[in-house]
Amino acid sequence: MSEVDPRVPVAAPGTGHVRKGQPLTRIDGPAKVQGQARYAAEFPAPDLAYGVVVNTAVARGTIVAIDLDAALAVEGVLEVLTHQRRPRMRAGRVFHKDLIAPGGKPFRPLYDEHVVYSGQPVALVVATSFEAARRAAMLVRVEVAPEPHETSLRANLDKGHSPKGIKFGYKPPPKEKGDASAAWHNAPFRMQATFYAEAQHHNPMELFATTVVRDAQGCMVVHDKTQGSQNSRWYASHALGIPKSRLSVRNAFVGGAFGSGLRPNYALLLAVMASEYLDRSVRVVLTRQQMFTFGHRPETWQQIRLSANAQGQLQSIEHDVLTETSRAEDYTEVVANWSGQLYACENIRLSHKLVDLDRFTPMDMRAPGAAHGVHALEVAIDAMACEVGMDPLAFRLVNYAEVHPIEDKPFSSKALRECFALGAERFNWSQRPPAPRATKIGTEYVGWGMSTGTWDALQMFARAKAVLDAQGRLRVSSAASDIGTGTYTVMAQIAADAMGLPLEHVTFELGDSTLPVAPVQGGSAHVATIGSAIEGVCDKLRAGLLKLAKRHHGELFSGCKDDDVECVEGGLRRKAGGASVPIIELMALAKDGKLRASHLLLPNQREQSKYARATHSAVFCEVRVDEALGTIRVTRVVSAIAAGRIINPMAARSQILGGVVWGISHALHEGTHDDPRLGRFMNHDFAEYHLAVNADIHEIDVLFADEDDRVVSRLGAKGVGEIGLVGVSAAIANAIHHAVGVRIYDTPITPDKVMAGLAHSGAI
Repeated sequence: MSEVDPRVPVAAPGTGHVRKGQPLTRIDGPAKVQGQARYAAEFPAPDLAYGVVVNTAVARGTIVAIDLDAALAVEGVLEVLTHQRRPRMRAGRVFHKDLIAPGGKPFRPLYDEHVVYSGQPVALVVATSFEAARRAAMLVRVEVAPEPHETSLRANLDKGHSPKGIKFGYKPPPKEKGDASAAWHNAPFRMQATFYAEAQHHNPMELFATTVVRDAQGCMVVHDKTQGSQNSRWYASHALGIPKSRLSVRNAFVGGAFGSGLRPNYALLLAVMASEYLDRSVRVVLTRQQMFTFGHRPETWQQIRLSANAQGQLQSIEHDVLTETSRAEDYTEVVANWSGQLYACENIRLSHKLVDLDRFTPMDMRAPGAAHGVHALEVAIDAMACEVGMDPLAFRLVNYAEVHPIEDKPFSSKALRECFALGAERFNWSQRPPAPRATKIGTEYVGWGMSTGTWDALQMFARAKAVLDAQGRLRVSSAASDIGTGTYTVMAQIAADAMGLPLEHVTFELGDSTLPVAPVQGGSAHVATIGSAIEGVCDKLRAGLLKLAKRHHGELFSGCKDDDVECVEGGLRRKAGGASVPIIELMALAKDGKLRASHLLLPNQREQSKYARATHSAVFCEVRVDEALGTIRVTRVVSAIAAGRIINPMAARSQILGGVVWGISHALHEGTHDDPRLGRFMNHDFAEYHLAVNADIHEIDVLFADEDDRVVSRLGAKGVGEIGLVGVSAAIANAIHHAVGVRIYDTPITPDKVMAGLAHSGAI
């Protein structure tokens, strides 16, 4: 990394010794606020060319003509790449699969004349200036012969099919437990509802961008906005037949991604193609509108049926799901399965089918599957509690699952009861009036709602390397990513604690495909995975220090094994106490003044498979609804989280705050509207794609339950990235029902839906 950007974040002097569990500000913060952190579109290169993508608005068809004359005549234009004018691209679809691609045939940009979705890139204009490229892109004329298309999920619900192939991280719904249909028909209390969620599009602060810096030998350093540098390198190298020795990918800083950067974006391949074609450095940056021209959280239709007895015990759970996918790939999320793991029940039936549409393949978005699946379940649970006549929290406690309801496995840890207790006390839930429409302040009805949240507690495999030098400074490296979650800080904190060093003496290097192998940053697994690899490599360094100590301080460490010593306050000592030998003194005895180590972290699958592993949350929410206007304000949220051992409470709290804000946006604002006649998303900019803004956010309180899970990771930690979002939208929907007595099952919950619900109920 050093030859391009030497600014790897290091803690400021004076930070001192740190421990896991200590709140720390981000060590990369100063570089970001001072403008020193370079993002993908900010790396300089001699003779840099600029690429601007041309997209088609046709949903399906065949390119019959491309007129480039006017574009090529613009001063400064170097080339216009199309499917007819481009470098060699491998034909086999297998070469275009990235490391986490779902089953099917991946999209190949500029490969041939076929148009398979609205927004598909059909040309790349490359010029000596961005302005010239943008001007020329407006002059490219692409004629497409349209063909019939289908882009509406609701119009094709009868065309669902089971997923073909397996997506990374996807688990099919389990076999039915008991007889859910019979139990539903025989139960005294029943509810059923249909839920619909519009598609949602990623809109992180940083636009997708790729800068290819090319040297005289044709080697490329590619700065890409991605959540996995090694995945991006794999994809670009294989798709274009470029040896990995000529291509490396870096993503030292990422301005938010939330799943949008898990799979490589078409900007990456187009930039590398242009660099190969022109033999020069190239930059491609997508516009905000073009951020709507690739994957999105899929449009989702769900149906849930629940039944209970007079004591409030669930008798049956049925959850059927239909989601969209493209015609080429079977993208599948875990949507229904959550209904089989949250509540104790003897009769559970779950299903998930896909509907092929003429759209780009959907992609993961924060808490994929759970954002919709848990929302539907938790709104249905609230409705069932009302049907039985029980408090929603009491109903959940009656049906609390002590073991996994379907797998019959114990949980590796589950502090959900503690979350319920912490959240209810902080929120003052005991003072909630049981009946809707009980509280009104001015023109607004006040409602209180709650929800449970859950997400998988994942661990993957990774390798970490470490070098300890004669000055007692430690450099640890892994091809991890920091997408704004605090990875730089937390990993340096783990290493500093393990080696007893001041934080400013520790550097964690990430964001480079040439570093030791690491998974893409997704699924809230980075701390449990990379953090455990770092502890493992520090174990090996400590063992190396002990060998040096035994040679020269045998009387202090006689009979010591590796587990008998610890590094504390810059020295090595017995855990049982006694004198400490400074690490610097020991390092003076090391060959060339350095100790090196490498560690491969492999999850203990045999042990982990004995348990159900998950994070949990309890979300409590207050809303105010003006029924004359249908407007909704979320005025207070308490989120209580059980996510294992919290390594950095400050960073973890920030993650939950961001998740809650997104949950508010999910519930009330976000939805991309498709015009089925055009096969096109219509609100593809910030003017019409609504997001939560500062005025929508009020009081948010975050609490962490005590939990330490050594099954999930040797650190005791789980992930917190996804769990902060899960359950928030359901708590809001439930609070709206408590406020005005109207149950709204579709998202986003907009004023028109509130007004329609009130009119239907006779309230207005």
